[in-house]
Amino acid sequence: MYLIYFAIIVLIPIWAQMRVKSTFTKYSRVPSSTLRSGAEVARGILNANGLYDVGVEEGQGFLSDHYDPRSKTVRLSPENFRGHSIASAAVAAHECGHAIQDSEGYAFLRFRSALVPVANFGSNVSWILIMIGLLAHFSGLLLLGIVCMAAAVLFQVITLPVEFNASSRAMNQVVSLGLISNREEREAKKVLNAAALTYVAAAAVAILELLRLVLIFTGMNRNDD
Repeated sequence: MYLIYFAIIVLIPIWAQMRVKSTFTKYSRVPSSTLRSGAEVARGILNANGLYDVGVEEGQGFLSDHYDPRSKTVRLSPENFRGHSIASAAVAAHECGHAIQDSEGYAFLRFRSALVPVANFGSNVSWILIMIGLLAHFSGLLLLGIVCMAAAVLFQVITLPVEFNASSRAMNQVVSLGLISNREEREAKKVLNAAALTYVAAAAVAILELLRLVLIFTGMNRNDD
């Protein structure tokens, strides 16, 4: 049973990563009708929304694209910064969606940002507490580890509406501003949906692992009684 469980939590993220890489690779070879680079798409969306102070920079690494709220910068991986494909346009627009969320004070983004230090602490100490609790058969320490892990899991769950909303904003922007054509909307959505799968997979695995530990904790307490 445990072998099946661990196979599932390992295979789900691997499948999601393979899906996003294959989809991105496919549509990174399809040039958009406007032939705008990812950097041009990002700048166009930001300017259209009055975000002239948000920078667009070329980052490093494959699919390392992100929005940095501290420096107010959209950083695009080289293939998306320079690329003129549908995939580049979709990813660039998605990161601009985060910038728009930030400028509007999107509630879930603010909540996620506030959770960062708590989630980081929970991720760093939870397994230490859990392992000691399990080895020493100390249910109180195990429970404390589960609570710390729950904070990290909550961060994963809150990430989902943030990412889906950013993708929704992205599609509205690239179509309404004419950065891609209407017939390319479906392909752009496929890129963003594949990327969203990685967040869904991560949240699903985190929730499953948390539930497993809760069951262990309740079984430990039952045995103590």
